[in-house]
Amino acid sequence: MTLALIDYGAGNLHSVANALKAAGSTDVLVTADADAVLKADRIVLPGVGAFGACAAALRAVPGMVEALEQRVRRDGVPFLGICVGMQLMADTGEEHGVHAGLGWVAGTVRHLTPNDATAKVPHMGWNDVVPVTPHALIVPGEAYFLHSYAFEGADTLATTEHAGQVTAAIGRDNLLGVQFHPEKSQRYGLALLERFLTWKP
Repeated sequence: MTLALIDYGAGNLHSVANALKAAGSTDVLVTADADAVLKADRIVLPGVGAFGACAAALRAVPGMVEALEQRVRRDGVPFLGICVGMQLMADTGEEHGVHAGLGWVAGTVRHLTPNDATAKVPHMGWNDVVPVTPHALIVPGEAYFLHSYAFEGADTLATTEHAGQVTAAIGRDNLLGVQFHPEKSQRYGLALLERFLTWKP
């Protein structure tokens, strides 16, 4: 079973690859090759940085968006988006202008606006993951977050609290996105990745 970890210059690839291996994956392929993605059995899209820059970088990889559309949307292979990789599943992002996402989950990524002015942005550190919709991969626990923008829209699976509710996970069918970083979330994160590796949506 090949797991494609998408390399588009915008993710913490080394840490994510190591976490996937620690979770039990024996065939992690870090790749910017669309043809390799077309053959992958599972796909992980990491992401660190600004939404628009990540979206542009992903689209700049020849054939990559088309390969993702084929394998994820049409073939239905299990997909995991991490942090900005999750945000890119949305219709649009509003970081430094309005930018188009992949449009897989209806919603917009907007700047975090806590209800309490003393709550700091970025939202950084350990926080609870509270499931709001039953899902095989999302369980209650604590995970590590680091973000200034958050998803608002459909298919919310879990939330967290940062002076107001913030989306922690989204998904449906073969799609899963998490705002937190599993690779930095110790046992909770590794357990999530273990479940993803055996997930049959």
